[in-house]
Formats: sequence, structure tokens, C-alpha cells
Amino acid sequence: MIESILTSVKKNLGLDEDYTVFDSDITLYINGVFSTLHQLGIGPEDGFMIEDKTATWDDFTGGDVRYNMVRTYMYLRVRLLFDAPNTQYLVEALNNQIREHEWRMNIVRENDSWVPPVIPSIPDEDLVLDGGGA
Repeated sequence: MIESILTSVKKNLGLDEDYTVFDSDITLYINGVFSTLHQLGIGPEDGFMIEDKTATWDDFTGGDVRYNMVRTYMYLRVRLLFDAPNTQYLVEALNNQIREHEWRMNIVRENDSWVPPVIPSIPDEDLVLDGGGA
């Protein structure tokens, strides 16, 4: 399914595709979320941004269905920026969903590109096991 990023986010916010009054604001928030996703290691290596409704979700995910949760994550983050709920309870509920999506996307990314840490070897003569006292 090829779908415009901007159009789908607007739809989830309850805005008509033809209602363009807030497009620049929503685009700004979407691009901010793409920056966050890039820092999480999700998406194209060089980053990603939209300028209008021509960019699609497949442009961002490359068609990788394991990243379908990016759509929900995008909506949740933009919702908090554009039209935050009036109650702290609902804000916290959205934040909990956002954190869970970030964790789950990290699991997918780590399964693809996990590099185990390199532990340097220390020669036995340089090891101090008792705190250094003689």
C-alpha cells in the first residue's frame, strides 16, 4: 500500500487531506520525528524528511514491513506536538505507547545491525586485582 506520509498523519489527526492550513506545522513535526527516528537508527542512513504529500511510507521504510509500527509512532509523536490531550493521564498514556514503540523498533534494528562490543585484552602483568597495594 503506497500512502502519503503527510496525508496519513493528517487523517489520523482528524484532518481532511484538502484542509492544508496546518500542513507546514504538521510537516515540521513529522520531520522532527524523522530526526528522532534517525538517532534511533531507524530509516535511511542519510536521514529522511518530507516537504509535501508526495513522500510515501515506502520511501522511508523501503517496504520493510517490520517497520510498520513507525506509522503509529509518528502519529503518537505528532499528536503530542500538534494536538496534545488536555489531561495528564492521556498525555502519560501516549508517552507510554511512544516509549514502547521506541523499544520495539530498537529490537528490530538491533537484530539487523547489532555489533558486539570489543573488549580490549589487558596483558596479565598489567592486571591489578587487589586494588594496587603491595
